[in-house]
Amino acid sequence: MTRTRTVLALLVLGGLTFGTGSPTWVTTTVATALEPEVAVAASGTSAAPGVGAGALVLLAAGIACALTGRVARYVALVVAAAAGVLVVTSTLVVVGDPTPAATAAASASSGVTDLTSPVTLTAWPWAAVATGVLAVVVAVWGAVAARGWTATSGRHERADAAASAGATAGAASGATTAPGGEPGTSPDDGAAAGPDDEIDPHDAWDALSRGDDPTGR
Repeated sequence: MTRTRTVLALLVLGGLTFGTGSPTWVTTTVATALEPEVAVAASGTSAAPGVGAGALVLLAAGIACALTGRVARYVALVVAAAAGVLVVTSTLVVVGDPTPAATAAASASSGVTDLTSPVTLTAWPWAAVATGVLAVVVAVWGAVAARGWTATSGRHERADAAASAGATAGAASGATTAPGGEPGTSPDDGAAAGPDDEIDPHDAWDALSRGDDPTGR
């Protein structure tokens, strides 16, 4: 798996985890002094706060993988795997016993904690479990493949090094020794153009800029 795919997968899974935690997970009813039956619903992020926290961590880990170096990318992938485990664990706690989440939601919405109907789970908790498991798989797979990833700035550093090497080689091959023994000059440098020689306009302009006569007179 490439770095780009790993980053995109973590970002997508972070967004999907938020998406699975936003809808209703738990429903039930309570009775109040004014109404005999009041519907109560709890979203995933309120029933399992670890789901929202895990989603944020997955997003942060994806960004870190895109921007950090070799050591930090492994740390980010370990954190991403831990976030996936957190999402799965928090969700399974609610799936195993949704009554505490329903009671807390009933208390927050109506001030009553006596539930009058069985607690019902929607399908969204299982979707959250799926995203958490996928996050762990992507993090582990990315950690295995990360040995082949290049550093974030490696490409630019190689390009700069190649340009510097090319410039040095060009300077070395182009340097000659003048008859007077002065290095770095060409035997033809400074030679005046004869009267019958065709004068290049660029050379003439350079000569005039130096205060020389381009015709050699």
